Amino acid sequence: MAHFPLLLFLLLSIPLAAQSKLSTDYYAKKCPDFQRIIREIVTEKQISNPTTAAGTLRLFFHDCMVEGCDGSVLIASNHVNSAERDSDINHSLPGDGFDVVVRAKTALELTCPGIVSCSDVLAQATRDLVTMVGGPFYEVRLGRKDGLISKSSLVEGNLPRVNHTMDQIIKIFESKGFSIPEMVALSGGHTIGFSHCKEFSDRIFNFSKSNPTDPEMHPKFAAALKKLCGNYTIDPSMSAFNDVMTPGKFDNMYYQNLQRGLGLLRSDHAMTKDVRTRPIVQKYATNQKEFFEDFSHAMEKLSVYGVKTGNKGEVRRRCDAFNSINT
Repeated sequence: MAHFPLLLFLLLSIPLAAQSKLSTDYYAKKCPDFQRIIREIVTEKQISNPTTAAGTLRLFFHDCMVEGCDGSVLIASNHVNSAERDSDINHSLPGDGFDVVVRAKTALELTCPGIVSCSDVLAQATRDLVTMVGGPFYEVRLGRKDGLISKSSLVEGNLPRVNHTMDQIIKIFESKGFSIPEMVALSGGHTIGFSHCKEFSDRIFNFSKSNPTDPEMHPKFAAALKKLCGNYTIDPSMSAFNDVMTPGKFDNMYYQNLQRGLGLLRSDHAMTKDVRTRPIVQKYATNQKEFFEDFSHAMEKLSVYGVKTGNKGEVRRRCDAFNSINT
């Protein structure tokens, strides 16, 4: 029993030890052009495909919430393994996010082969893209290794779904050490990007037996969505912007929209109803500076969640495949 406190300390120190190996200047000597290459690639991609920022941010979130920020979501399935990206909740991850990582990794391999991990590429590209579309700058600590596991079976229960209750969503975030305010701040990432009609169709077509449309949704907004998504069962790619007012700008309009009945997803709208989250939504709706500060802190915390260092991971040659077929 006397050894229990020491054992507990050692167990708690494991993730902290991994984080301590990360640094903002990790590639300063190993790959001095790292930041310039990332910046040039993401700028070119964002200009040609304006939804890249949102797609990459979502990809990063889905990566970190399952097994930590280790690039496991980038792995493609093969005949012996069904990878994370083939979990049903990841089917809608936009191709632009994957593409910008591949482009950046390819450019880096030509300059400093075998040095930069795919998980670091994704983390840095996400920050640069968020900043490009008007979001806050935050520090990105580097030195992650790419994970050695990617299984679709590990995804369920680690990512919030649009039909989850607020209790379920809070439980997922708390299980990973995130507070309710941090959860609300990270949800602000929905200020950019879009959602497919099937993810909110129940709010406009099948809300209840007595009312097919959610009465708390702005009537004109609901009518426009019904028109937009009329054939979504035939064309599942049909989608709408998460922030109908400023869809391409990272700002606090998302929170303002929620209070006006202009929230798209049921899970987002739920934050305006729950006593634990409503005051935070109200605060961010009126104070963009505070939202940016809290979002930055939450992203810095998310970006080091479950990172792998040392022999716990590898630097992949290709982001969509492990270096060893046996991995």
